[in-house]
Amino acid sequence: MEAININDFNNHKIKESEVIKRILSGEKELYEILVKRNNQKLYRIIRSYIIDDSEIEDIMQDSYVKAFTKLYQFKLESSFSTWLIRIGINESLARLKEKGKLYHLNEQSDNLRSNTILEIPDNRQLNPQDKMVRNETKQILENAIDSLDIKYKTVYVMKEVEEMSLKEIAIALDITLANVKVRLHRSKEMLKEKLYEVANDKNIFEFGFSRCDRITENVMKRIK
Repeated sequence: MEAININDFNNHKIKESEVIKRILSGEKELYEILVKRNNQKLYRIIRSYIIDDSEIEDIMQDSYVKAFTKLYQFKLESSFSTWLIRIGINESLARLKEKGKLYHLNEQSDNLRSNTILEIPDNRQLNPQDKMVRNETKQILENAIDSLDIKYKTVYVMKEVEEMSLKEIAIALDITLANVKVRLHRSKEMLKEKLYEVANDKNIFEFGFSRCDRITENVMKRIK
């Protein structure tokens, strides 16, 4: 069977479904591809529930291992990342429940109040001073997002940071599409109340390089 080049997969030259089929056929070393591709997204979603980095990494590893052991149940016509995120959310909620910190996410309590949106800056080259301001703004935005209730923070991160579709978010959170829209609008409204100007920066809550490699290495050790 032809070898898979990880770079080709990351460039979407090789379908995710093909990689999964080959993993299920016994090439479990290819699971590393799925781990590396989803580390950033999974980290950001779990961080919507859990703040402590070491705990987040534990949940990430548990989620990957559970996804691997249940991979035969995965339906190839859907997105692996959405399925993985659902597992990650369940693991996060279970951890919160153990600590007695589980928030009651009652969609009946959400009411649409406004159509306000955050300002999105132009994508341009920044000089050193602008970069410093941008980094400071990013930190302010991260702090503002962290101050939101979990149900609003999660939807905001999924849609505005990870750019997931409303349908994907609804599936991952097991709520209605209408409620996703309500929570998204509410999150933007609350953030706008906290900030005069914010940057919708796709680099917040970064999870890369050595941390990404460490998670990948630990997951692959556990599934061998």
